[in-house]
Amino acid sequence: MDDHSPRDAAETPAERTYETPPTERPITDAEAARAAALSANEHIKIASGYLRGTLADGLLKHATGAISEDDGQLVKFHGMYLQDDRDIRAERTRKKLDKAYSFMIRLRIAGGVVTPKQWLILDDIARTYAGNALRATTRQTFQYHGVIKSNLKRTMAAIDAALLDTIAACGDVNRNVMAATNPAQAGAHREALKLAKDISDSLLPKTSAWREIWLDGERVVGGEDAAEIEPVYGRTYLPRKFKTVVAVPPSNEVDIFAHDLGFIAILDKKNKLTGWNVTVGGGMGMTHGETDTFPRTADVMCFVEPADALKAAEAVMTVQRDWGNRKNRKNARLKYTIERYGLKAFRAEVEKRVGKPLADPKPFTFTGNGDRYGWVEGEDGRHHLTLYVPSGRIKDVEGGPQFLSGFRRIAEVHEGDFRLTGNQNVIIANVPAAKKAEIDALVAEYGLTNGAGALRRNALACVALPTCGLALAESERYLPDLVSELEESLASHGLADEDITIRSTGCPNGCARPFISEIGLVGRGPERYHLYLGAAFDGSRLSKLYREDVQASEIRGILDPLFADYAKNRQPGEHFGDFVIRAGHVAKTTNGPDFHDRTGALKPAA
Repeated sequence: MDDHSPRDAAETPAERTYETPPTERPITDAEAARAAALSANEHIKIASGYLRGTLADGLLKHATGAISEDDGQLVKFHGMYLQDDRDIRAERTRKKLDKAYSFMIRLRIAGGVVTPKQWLILDDIARTYAGNALRATTRQTFQYHGVIKSNLKRTMAAIDAALLDTIAACGDVNRNVMAATNPAQAGAHREALKLAKDISDSLLPKTSAWREIWLDGERVVGGEDAAEIEPVYGRTYLPRKFKTVVAVPPSNEVDIFAHDLGFIAILDKKNKLTGWNVTVGGGMGMTHGETDTFPRTADVMCFVEPADALKAAEAVMTVQRDWGNRKNRKNARLKYTIERYGLKAFRAEVEKRVGKPLADPKPFTFTGNGDRYGWVEGEDGRHHLTLYVPSGRIKDVEGGPQFLSGFRRIAEVHEGDFRLTGNQNVIIANVPAAKKAEIDALVAEYGLTNGAGALRRNALACVALPTCGLALAESERYLPDLVSELEESLASHGLADEDITIRSTGCPNGCARPFISEIGLVGRGPERYHLYLGAAFDGSRLSKLYREDVQASEIRGILDPLFADYAKNRQPGEHFGDFVIRAGHVAKTTNGPDFHDRTGALKPAA
């Protein structure tokens, strides 16, 4: 969508009133926090000794593969979640056995770039501790699944040996910072990657708890009593998770409008960086049946010079730290803070903390949020190959692509680097022209692919069952079959080559960002989904609930007449998400609070 700017008056009624912003930080120390009616997680953080809790002792308890409930919250800050295999939960319960507990571990890799040497170490970890699989996530990093408690410290030590870590990959902190990966824009990508790394390092928690617990490091003198141990976060860190991304137009592959904080590169006619537009207040999560929770697309707040970008990032995050809702976690994200206080007041406070007025946003254009598959030559003459990885699962598939083995062989001969994308794919980057044939031969030998059908290459799914404890329905294990059905339907209407975004999640937390895909499926129960339509192809507009509680077997039948209408009546260049709104099938969502209004099909599909 072209020339984005903050919402105009037509979308935010003039009579709307906002709460008065706080005049000082509401939580100044542990005593003040304990006296307030805060959410349980706030008290856990206060009592944790800067994220230590009883994790070290819990690792020594071999009678269970789990850890305590409070430590289960704290361990997120260390980059992991406690999970269990829900496929066998009932059986183990009948046998009076403990759940099949294991941990998901997420790495912090700002910008998603790793060297071939690092790839080989990560491959070794997958083969040794994580069921022979790596997963490229929608957060542009890697996850390991199925790591048991007794192997946690060994796994973390191996990650550390790769000069990587998992600090702040989850939890109420600034999480892994995503950055544009478009290899054709070599100079702009370097600027985006540098900013992502600088933000990640600057906003990283300073506690030494990670090294103490996982690497048997010595405790820093003074430990939790050192008041300066978290100079940015303080004892209670942030009210909720905080996600930051860096984009380079015309590609929006990082889905900038779905995140708390974003930086959009503004380039001159020679593709040189002049500064950054700053976006604030995006977020995907919501709760079924609670209309005071909703996804929201970010506002484009201001423009900053390159020298002010890092200061602006810290200012936005610290305003959220001080103004965010610490009493109700369901309304604690930055999107709700801006809805309460208004963008004008929020920007004024950011400018105050930056120390200067900030310019208004500059014009820019996004054309889509997908990846560019196949070989691309960059401005610097280096070559880059983007490979399609279904749901980001880097594993050897019986009778199919040998992703784990193939990427390992490539890493053994590759002289450049690897880049993960926010769409769960892998780029073999910075390949000299003389090495292209060797890389192509390995891609062919191991059955890897540089593309897929139009719908499939624009599909995303979260993990969901069996490991995610929040999942209400299947996602990763279901979406490929649905895509196959829909591909048949699209082909019957002459739409086989039409790019349409489709995303699925097992619950409404929105990890695969379904609310900004043209077709979105959100789990409601076993084999039941809410069906959303009408988002923008470039990720700048939210979708609208079209049908609720749809059985999986009904989805093709619901979409087929819409595809038929699209094929017959679309305008030149019109995307599916725009068409279903123009044709009157579903209402347009203009902002977060509007997401739950005017839902449902507006007319019967032909």
